Amino acid sequence: MGTKRGEFHDPGDFLDGNAAAGDLESLFGTDMTMASGRCRGCGEQMMLAQTHAYLGGPGMVLRCPGCDSVLLRLVRSPTQTWLDAGGLDYVKIPAPA
Repeated sequence: MGTKRGEFHDPGDFLDGNAAAGDLESLFGTDMTMASGRCRGCGEQMMLAQTHAYLGGPGMVLRCPGCDSVLLRLVRSPTQTWLDAGGLDYVKIPAPA
């Protein structure tokens, strides 16, 4: 479920979303593990720390723990960063204390 044509991943080869904390914090400037969102595919709401993180490719992919849909993709090159969060209806980031 959630895999698009031409896309391959091993559903058992993931880490929890905390593994993406450093990359997301460098992009957003705050701890994103406590940010929450809702999957556009199945409607499940979760903290980004609860997502399934795949880090073995050319970038990072976060997938929904409920339906395995791609929530967020992040790819960096020496000169650019690409972010696609099209699998999320929203991202809610807690304000710093």
